[in-house]
Amino acid sequence: MMTILQIVRDFGPVGGMERYVWELCHHLPEQGFRVDVLCEHCHAGPDKSLTIHEIGGSRFHPRWLSALDFSHRAARWHARHARPGVLIHSHDTTGFHHVATFHGPPFAEIRSRPLWKRISPRVAANLWIERRQLLAPSVRAIIPNSEMIARKLLRLYPEIAPRLEAPILPGVASIPMRDPAQQRKRPHVIGFVGREWKRKGLDIAVHIVRQMLKDEADLELVVIGPDPAEIRPLLGNYPGPYRLLGGVDASEHYRHFDLLLHPARMEPFGMVIAEALSAGVPVLASDQCGAASILDANSILPVNAPLECWVQRGLEKLARPVTPFRRSWDEVAAEHAELYRRLV
Repeated sequence: MMTILQIVRDFGPVGGMERYVWELCHHLPEQGFRVDVLCEHCHAGPDKSLTIHEIGGSRFHPRWLSALDFSHRAARWHARHARPGVLIHSHDTTGFHHVATFHGPPFAEIRSRPLWKRISPRVAANLWIERRQLLAPSVRAIIPNSEMIARKLLRLYPEIAPRLEAPILPGVASIPMRDPAQQRKRPHVIGFVGREWKRKGLDIAVHIVRQMLKDEADLELVVIGPDPAEIRPLLGNYPGPYRLLGGVDASEHYRHFDLLLHPARMEPFGMVIAEALSAGVPVLASDQCGAASILDANSILPVNAPLECWVQRGLEKLARPVTPFRRSWDEVAAEHAELYRRLV
């Protein structure tokens, strides 16, 4: 039986990338693989079929130093425990892996910024880490998590072309479906979901809904993810009802939405888009979301489109029926299994 060593700093369903790794690891044994996991910490109770190797957290800050530290400690662990025939799949900042999944926006985009923003130890370290992650001699395959990330990587690192695989999109767990009869209910609920609210465009979403209220007075805004105390100033003098739910599990709330707004400035994928669609919720998102590939053209707008375009499109899509998105984690694991077998 082939062994796959998965590498991720935090193992558990604690974030979008971490959820991807967690689900992949739990579905790979059904594809005939033994799965080992190398991580700093395991944040949940994994299946007994997995072997977990925890090496502890870093004592270094800021983030780029802790990333370098994890990379060095992971390499030392591997030097002590390396076994022949193990395929190494990294989702993090290592340099001895065979397969790399790239989950985030490429740091190398910083090269387009003014020179004074590019001269620092942090920038130099992150550029070196990213280049090694993609171009280390051991790397045989690079998996982007969306078409958008694939295009960015090819533009910034054209030399990876022979190693770049087709994107393997995340799966979506079973989520309670929106009741079609909800379309007749009032108020209509517009949802925003995302902890990193600045990058995901909560301020833009608030402006959009403010304007929508001028044409459709019966709207309620629901925000999930950010700390309510942090974002309440954004809603000063907000003219309609709203709820700030904090870090609750969004999967139980999608079914109450009549529209998900996601005007993100940069979103490598956007699991909330896939989750909302799987619950039968209409979505309006920016063109800076990797998950735009699963949306129809009427569900996407340029992030810098005029506010009135967002308002008009939002009103058009409000509570409209949609075809639910379906993609299982079994499919994700099967696509990885095909790649692993091709590489050995």
